[in-house]
Amino acid sequence: MSFVTDLINAIVPTVAYAEEFVAILDVIIQPVEEVSAPVEVNEAAEKEQEQDDDDEEEEEDDDDDDEEESEDQFDALKKECSQLPSVKPYLHHYEECVERVTKEQQEPGYEDKHYKEDCVEEFFHLQHALNDCAAPKLFSKLK
Repeated sequence: MSFVTDLINAIVPTVAYAEEFVAILDVIIQPVEEVSAPVEVNEAAEKEQEQDDDDEEEEEDDDDDDEEESEDQFDALKKECSQLPSVKPYLHHYEECVERVTKEQQEPGYEDKHYKEDCVEEFFHLQHALNDCAAPKLFSKLK
């Protein structure tokens, strides 16, 4: 009899709901009360720490300027590829799905529905098409 049960369990997909997972996590991970002892801090040490923090922030600001100047070439190529006729159908299907899901989410009783559509499949198809288009161009630029 256990063979039949094992066979059925192997064939039937396991379904998990997010609410059940959260309830299990709440039981497993119980909030820990933080006990903090009063700590005496020297005022001079606090001022030095604040000055060090200010200096570090100024250095980080300088680094941010360099990062903003260089844009990722792959993202730019993906934008170009999104305008190509070969990618347009994937983009169209994804946008239609997003509109459909957004409209469905605004309907009353959406939270109680058993099946809620998402656009994961369409998103991955779109990303696959964009990557197939942009990757060869990127590697030719990098050579």
